[in-house]
Amino acid sequence: MKRQNSFYVTAITLVAAIGGLLFGYDTAVVSGAEKSLEAYFIDSLNLGPLVHGATISSALIGCIIGGLMSGYFASKFGRRNSLIIAAVLFLISALGSAYPEFLFFTKGEPTLSLLFTFNMYRIIGGIGVGLASAICPMYIGEIAPANIRGRLVSFNQFTIIFGMLVVYFVNWNIANGQTLEWINDIGWRYMFASEAIPALLFSILLLFVPETPRYLALNNQDDRALDILTKINGSSAAKSILHEIKQTVSISVEKSFSSKKLFSYGKLVIIIGIMLSVFQQFVGINVALYYAPRIFESMGAAKDASMLQTIVMGLINTVFTIVAILTVDRWGRKPLLIVGSIGMAIGMFGVSGMAFSNIIGISTLIFIIVYTASFMMSWGPICWVLISEIFPNKIRGQAVAIAVAAQWSANYLISSTYPMMMEFSGGMTYGFYGLMSVLSALFIWKFVPETKGKTLEQVEKIWNKSA
Repeated sequence: MKRQNSFYVTAITLVAAIGGLLFGYDTAVVSGAEKSLEAYFIDSLNLGPLVHGATISSALIGCIIGGLMSGYFASKFGRRNSLIIAAVLFLISALGSAYPEFLFFTKGEPTLSLLFTFNMYRIIGGIGVGLASAICPMYIGEIAPANIRGRLVSFNQFTIIFGMLVVYFVNWNIANGQTLEWINDIGWRYMFASEAIPALLFSILLLFVPETPRYLALNNQDDRALDILTKINGSSAAKSILHEIKQTVSISVEKSFSSKKLFSYGKLVIIIGIMLSVFQQFVGINVALYYAPRIFESMGAAKDASMLQTIVMGLINTVFTIVAILTVDRWGRKPLLIVGSIGMAIGMFGVSGMAFSNIIGISTLIFIIVYTASFMMSWGPICWVLISEIFPNKIRGQAVAIAVAAQWSANYLISSTYPMMMEFSGGMTYGFYGLMSVLSALFIWKFVPETKGKTLEQVEKIWNKSA
């Protein structure tokens, strides 16, 4: 009797997680190019901070669209094929954002039409991010055995953070030793174009991974589902898992006819998924990621030093994401999330206090590190773990799409309003993120069930009882 094939499932996870790397790469690449985009477009066209914030955050519009579309794509084309579509969108966006003048505009002559075209390429990449952010954890969650599912889905978050760390290095190396004029003219283009390399690799490797067994079972391809389950879990366990999946599918079909598919397990599971997504963004993490160099410059660091500090922060983020990977299946989802929320609150209230006191320096940096480390060991990876596993099989594609669209909508709201909020009051801005961190802990404690060690079908039974 064959045992669980950890090597096989890990190899599949590594390929799927490149989507997470591209997610991180695409969302963080703008941090290095942000001030160059301001000089190239915003300043030369005499536009204000509202347009600047909207341009930096434009990819998030695509993320919302991609998140909303992900349920349809995942159900219509399958999890794997949807990731291939996302990879192609990443590639188009990388090349188009690097040279938005292609065919229709003159290089070095910024216009409103060119700015619009640049934002459209960023939105295309955002659609890829939205698809990947929903479908990568869904894919891994549906492939992974229950006893290591948390670890494998958390690895997707590790690749998101690793992608951010890689692009911090790439951006720093592109800018290092160059004149500001060169960076504002050429350097930012290299930053965006560099994403084409992992996007192409992702497209190729996806051709060699299977579709998820749960998607195949939902589409009456039981033989293929059993074959993949056997490769992952061994022959004896595979038959038992397939039987369990088929039972939930048949129950789900009956429910879908009686109470309109999406809410066939009650509204609570949908609300929890949405609130997990909203809280993950309202704590302000992407402000720290998108505007990292500018935040460090406001502390008195030179441009090169500020980019170097973002690399240091990226390393810390990577280390604490590994902490989550190693503990999520041992300690559980709820304890890590609550501890992380407390740490984030301490960090943000600390930054807020420093801002109110006009203290800028190492103490502020320490509080930012406490905040980001707390996020990376908790809400960063574990929000995605829960979103991938709390929804029942029959509604997973649609429910994940709603949760992810809510997440990107919240992300856009927080990121695009940050420059204006900071102009009003830095202390109040960071204090708001601290308050959201406290509320996130109370939400987890009160409403979110523990899913550690349960199969996806066992998690589904929680909602069967409450529906």
